[in-house]
Amino acid sequence: MEMSLADCWGSAPASPIGFEGYEKRLEITFSDAPVFADPCGRGLRALSRQQIDSFLDLARCTIVSQLLNKQFDSYVLSESSLFVYSHKVVIKTCGTTKLLLSIPRILELAAELSLPLLSAKYSRGAFIFPGAQPAPHRSFSEEVSVLNGFFGGLKSGGNAYVMGDAFRPKKMWHVYYATEEPEQPMVTLEMCMTGLDAGKAAVFFKNSANGGCSSAKEMTKVSGISAIIPEMEICDFDFDPCGYSMNGVCGPAASTIHVTPEEGFSYASYEAMNFNPGSLVYSDLIERVLSCFRPSDFSVAVTIFGGHGFAKSWAGGAEAGSSYVLEDVVEQELPGGGLLMYQSFSAVAPGAVSPRSTLDDGWSSDGMEAAAQGEDTCIWGVEKKVAVKGVAAA
Repeated sequence: MEMSLADCWGSAPASPIGFEGYEKRLEITFSDAPVFADPCGRGLRALSRQQIDSFLDLARCTIVSQLLNKQFDSYVLSESSLFVYSHKVVIKTCGTTKLLLSIPRILELAAELSLPLLSAKYSRGAFIFPGAQPAPHRSFSEEVSVLNGFFGGLKSGGNAYVMGDAFRPKKMWHVYYATEEPEQPMVTLEMCMTGLDAGKAAVFFKNSANGGCSSAKEMTKVSGISAIIPEMEICDFDFDPCGYSMNGVCGPAASTIHVTPEEGFSYASYEAMNFNPGSLVYSDLIERVLSCFRPSDFSVAVTIFGGHGFAKSWAGGAEAGSSYVLEDVVEQELPGGGLLMYQSFSAVAPGAVSPRSTLDDGWSSDGMEAAAQGEDTCIWGVEKKVAVKGVAAA
């Protein structure tokens, strides 16, 4: 009997220390199907719940809540989130999930819908409990090997980058990217926060005497999450005895938050994607997110396709105010005219002064800079390498 990829990798060990908050994020994009194969243009949104469950089962997670609109389908998972657009699927899973094991099933379902593969992007921070991760997530090199097996044949080849300061391994950012052709204009923000303020974290404990909330909706309001992007319609979920997840939707834009509030390994993540970058002030959004959690350390990764004119303020560095000091900043060009900017911050010690970030704004665009200029609504329609501090090495 032929063994599946999942069978080959075995079972996942549980961490004896605490829950792994850092997510693995996988984004796979497809091109249009022939008109005769998909006359309504539904693409991946034509997948049934049973078909979606079939690849989530391989990743070791399940759907606990959902929120759908005209542009895409949003699912809160037992371990993070899933977003299904007509031509793109984005999965974030935390804990000891086996996210990469879902790839063959996703590609199989897309092939059944006659959707040609366009690109793939995988990203994650440095795990809090790396020793508890199961195969194929025991190391970034192992993950890259699996990803290259599926996406290394795309025109760009597979490109892997480790970004950050090698002397701060806990703050390294890992990215894999492969593409067949340049991406459509889009900005994606990923934030990872650790060492949450105890009072802020207490909100995400159910029925706690220290300020906990009894429901997800109460957590969303009391924490300030509902005010980050007020236009977002929110689907939230609380875990027992603690923990929180939410997905926000507005037109084609999505946001998501996941919180592990336990002391000693507290963690929160924030993501926003597919929004109109001219309608959101980068530094203001960062401050609203930070005010919900007040972490001791955080990182920001911004991926841009479409050039400076499209990305507007997002093509510069994040500003975190006087409460945080910028420790590291890396800019990395991606195949297909993309840019990835990674920054890490730490809280300023009492009495210290945080210097203002001064970043070079010299990244050249690929001729798509005029896209979306003048739009002012919140949402709009639309060979392996390793890099340390953005310098690629063979």
